[in-house]
Amino acid sequence: MAAGLSGKELAESLSWPGSKISKIENGHQNPSDNDITAWTQATGAQRETASLLAALHNLEQQHAEWQRVLKGGLKTHQLTLSQLDERTKLYRGFENTVIPGLAQTSEYARARFAQVVMVHKVPNDIDEAVKVRMQRQEMLYRPDKRFHFVITEAALRYRLVSPDVMIGQLDRLTAMTSMRNVKLGVVGFGTKYVTDPRHGFWIYDDHLAQVEVYSAEINLRQPQEIELYTNIFEHHAGVASYGAEARAIIGRVMRELADETEEDLGS
Repeated sequence: MAAGLSGKELAESLSWPGSKISKIENGHQNPSDNDITAWTQATGAQRETASLLAALHNLEQQHAEWQRVLKGGLKTHQLTLSQLDERTKLYRGFENTVIPGLAQTSEYARARFAQVVMVHKVPNDIDEAVKVRMQRQEMLYRPDKRFHFVITEAALRYRLVSPDVMIGQLDRLTAMTSMRNVKLGVVGFGTKYVTDPRHGFWIYDDHLAQVEVYSAEINLRQPQEIELYTNIFEHHAGVASYGAEARAIIGRVMRELADETEEDLGS
């Protein structure tokens, strides 16, 4: 312990619970800015304050817990993404379970946001969040931006919304296969993958790869991380179907859903 203090002595000098020091040292509790400042002052390490604060902020940006990210509401997070949108020229996204946000219909987006509110117990501003997400999609028509989406057939089939909503969503994807600056690939069942489709991710130009897990949004900025995810994306994109072949896969799922809906109406 710096300054010759034991953990117990340091905790007492800072009026902290005795367990707080060990929790921070063992990574069981993240320190606040005030915690770091108080710690360095108590141990005579004021010169380290700035670098420690910078390291903490970098960690918080890399591992952004949803409870913290969404505490201001879903709309606020969508507005933050809009700022990232404005800076990005090339989007590459792979999704194995859901439809990409930039490709979602308002009905699909509404259902997805409702699931987020349920899971994370965050403020319910779904209407406002849907509106901003739909506004973000306007950039799909901007000639200065390019988009490459790769999704699995499984993502077309997961029952996250009602059949009627999913049919509308699939119709939207069909239209996107013909958009000028959008490349949409579908990896059909039966396709041999080069590497496993472990999880969805997004790559923004060549400076950020983003992964969403249940507890947090992971933001990866190291060059080797970007290179890794770029290579994985190219593997998935290389086995995907595009154009008429992609539309055939989407159409098959649409027909199955339509048949199922008709059966439900007739029962």
